[in-house]
Amino acid sequence: MQGDAPTPDAPGPEGQVSDAVSNNWVDTRAPAWTRPYLRLSRADRPIGTWLLLIPCWWGLALAMLWDQSPRWQDAWIFVACAAGAWLMRGAGCTWNDITDRNFDGLVERTRSRPIPSGQVTVKGAVVWMVLQIALSALILFSFNQAAIAMGILALFPVAIYPFAKRFTWWPQVFLGLAFNWGAMLAWVAHTGTLNWPAVYLYLAGISWTLFYDTIYAHQDTEDDALIGVKSTARLFGKDTPVWLRRFLVIVVCMMTLAVLGAVMPNGSILALALALVAPWAMGWHLTWQLQALNTENNENLLQLFRLNRDTGLIPLIFFAAALFA
Repeated sequence: MQGDAPTPDAPGPEGQVSDAVSNNWVDTRAPAWTRPYLRLSRADRPIGTWLLLIPCWWGLALAMLWDQSPRWQDAWIFVACAAGAWLMRGAGCTWNDITDRNFDGLVERTRSRPIPSGQVTVKGAVVWMVLQIALSALILFSFNQAAIAMGILALFPVAIYPFAKRFTWWPQVFLGLAFNWGAMLAWVAHTGTLNWPAVYLYLAGISWTLFYDTIYAHQDTEDDALIGVKSTARLFGKDTPVWLRRFLVIVVCMMTLAVLGAVMPNGSILALALALVAPWAMGWHLTWQLQALNTENNENLLQLFRLNRDTGLIPLIFFAAALFA
């Protein structure tokens, strides 16, 4: 299990955020002056970077299966997606904390974040956000023109997401739009064009986000109700398992369509068979999470949310095997 938050009788380092991974590198090894900014980027909570990165790797793997033409440039796309995910996740979280600064101080789980706790000023946060976006742009500009255009378009759902919980019960949809854009971007970075398998993969990712972020949002339902913040967790309430099962089915169906569309044109029967295992294996892992879910236990909710790194990596194993079939 990825590390748990510090227990009350074992306080973490000064300034540590309440739901940070215990003994994380930011709080234990990073220079003291960098820690508030790294906390602002959620570097002490790496799960979000994984959840942003994994759809990029899905898209790249299926794109290579689509045209059966892996090349050295793909190694750079693979690495660039990792660096870009770290930077853009950090920029997005910084933007989120800037826009939510008046809410975060009212919620138990978020009041220890750098802005409401006074570790970082709003001006400092803005400068840090711009720096991360600038570095991300340098990486993006190494891709083809179509991928660059896709990357610029990705800024719109990122910008809108922090406000979504103020006007809709479905803010997790906006998070999904932002977090899974990389599935299409990485596909386009390899192929130069956007094709239907990448869109199906994008839809699978959005449904996956609805699954894991609804679980995550259940940690804050009481505080959210008090301050008037909306979420799918509040909307679904006791019906959450029913809705999560629906999202699970959509994930499996959309990813299956993506695999069929990507592999059938040029791939072998063995490659198709291996790739088709991916959505079903992921579906079984989501089913296990659903069976273990306890919406009244915040530790359980956080642990299940963090497990989605493994959930997302499962399809990559079968996509990689299909590439060598």
